[in-house]
Amino acid sequence: MNIGILGAGSIAGSVSRTLEQMKEVTCYAVASRDISKASRFAAEHGFKKAYGSYEEMLKDSEVELVYIATPHSHHFEHMKMCIEHGKPALCEKAFCENAEQGREIMRLAKEKKVYVSEAIWPRYMPSRALINEALASGIIGEVHTLTANLSYPISHVERILRPELAGGALLDIGVYGIDFMLMHFGDAIERVESSARFTDTGVDSDESITVFYKDGRMAVLTHSIYPRSDRKGIFHGEKGYMVVENINNPSGIDIFDTNDRPVQHIDIPKQISGYEYEFLESIECIEKGHTESRSMPLCESVKMLELMDRVRRCWKKV
Repeated sequence: MNIGILGAGSIAGSVSRTLEQMKEVTCYAVASRDISKASRFAAEHGFKKAYGSYEEMLKDSEVELVYIATPHSHHFEHMKMCIEHGKPALCEKAFCENAEQGREIMRLAKEKKVYVSEAIWPRYMPSRALINEALASGIIGEVHTLTANLSYPISHVERILRPELAGGALLDIGVYGIDFMLMHFGDAIERVESSARFTDTGVDSDESITVFYKDGRMAVLTHSIYPRSDRKGIFHGEKGYMVVENINNPSGIDIFDTNDRPVQHIDIPKQISGYEYEFLESIECIEKGHTESRSMPLCESVKMLELMDRVRRCWKKV
């Protein structure tokens, strides 16, 4: 399938290095508002065509799937453009800035019958099923709490600090903690509490999110743009606990008893990078005529955005 990339920044480069190794795709076109940047990107990653405008690439009949790799602030606009041109789209996380935008994209995609999905890679990975299977086995007993963290020293990245580009920790890395929780604890949420610290530019730099579930379970998530955290997700049960290494691209699962003795290690299948799964599923869905992903249907993207809106209301930022 011919892939067109909308945006030629760093994440587009990382994903393209995976696409180059996939036999199921052709690196066909890349678009940037700067034709020289698009041309350099195309030459570096083996794309056949380079465009100096997004609209021009979307008019190319040979483009079969568009990967949107622009800043969060532009996702809504660029998904709408893809839908208007009838182009299936896989959009980088966070899907949109807020739930209102997400619901509008869902409405338009359903109305026009165009495939649109959020490229939040853990949703598509084999690790998702492995974690849920281990939890369902009862190996750590009834699970009461979940803790997860994701922090990277990314405060030097310009877009992270710019509110007009929808910067901040929540939309860039907090989305992974929320996604991890929703994948494995579900969405039967009773209430949400959150506190945050903000930069001089007004974007969130550090946050703690506590989610209370209707069945009595609790999840605690932390994110920051300053330190490098251990990135672990931990499920705490009555018979022990389970540690997932790196919640946004799991590298292994370790299970311990109540005396901290190792009980089981679960390997994660070998992969190119982890990005390949979202493309493989999107290709399969498009070829079968489906307009939504089975791993990340649009309603799930909207739920993620609704929860982030609830978090921002705790900060009095909505």
